Amino acid sequence: MSRALPKYNKRRVAVIGGAAALALTGAVVVTSALAGETSKNSGTSAQTLASPGTISCPDVASKLPAIPATAKAEVDRNLTLLNTQIAEANKRLVDTVGQGGPNFVNNAILGPLKDKRVATVNRIATAIGRTAAKPQGLDALAPCALNGGGVNPGGVAATQPAGNAGNNGNNGNAGNGGNAGNAGAAGTISCPDVASKLPAIPATAKAEVDRNLTLLNTQIAEANKRLVDTVGQGGPNFVNNAILGPLKDKRVATVNRIATAIGRTAAKPQGLDALAPCALNK
Repeated sequence: MSRALPKYNKRRVAVIGGAAALALTGAVVVTSALAGETSKNSGTSAQTLASPGTISCPDVASKLPAIPATAKAEVDRNLTLLNTQIAEANKRLVDTVGQGGPNFVNNAILGPLKDKRVATVNRIATAIGRTAAKPQGLDALAPCALNGGGVNPGGVAATQPAGNAGNNGNNGNAGNGGNAGNAGAAGTISCPDVASKLPAIPATAKAEVDRNLTLLNTQIAEANKRLVDTVGQGGPNFVNNAILGPLKDKRVATVNRIATAIGRTAAKPQGLDALAPCALNK
């Protein structure tokens, strides 16, 4: 025989049943909310995986004339170096995503790469020119371009590294140690003197040598201007990567032209490349 529950027990059962129903309803709401949040986040994560792009450069090997046997080893070595330079630039492109300002890729990657390629194709032309007609116009193959990847986070164009929009993260770079460690003074760049290290210059080479000596001075002046214009930009290695490195590559190409001009009618000076590196005076 069943016994009737006391009144207070009936009330307790009602309260417990209501609480259970409320908890169940809340669980459904929370579960639905979490499901919606997960869906939105998965879309955001997909954006962050966008590629910074890749660098492509004109092919040099296919533009060369017949290569003399005496020059083949040197030409092959420099053609391999061209490929190495592209690979290094692509690695730097990936490693520096989000660094620098909107022109970081041009200034710190494509610009230095172009200067390295100018020096390398000039060595190729010089090697061929020792025993055959020197190929002209190879410098036109030096510039490279950035092939855009996917859409970068924040809607940044694919031709720029992700995170460059507005460059808010670089506010702490004012007074950058790489830029002379002094927000008030950028410092100056000094380079070894080339003119004083040259041998007697044949009359037939004087005009070309003088033109390139003037160019060396112009390159230093441009680098000093860029040093002032970019105070506070980039990371601690900005000056080395975006100013001193490209300047060195330009000077290598220029002193090689000087040596080649002299070498046409006299002994070609050796070791001028050692005069290419410059330093920052703080």
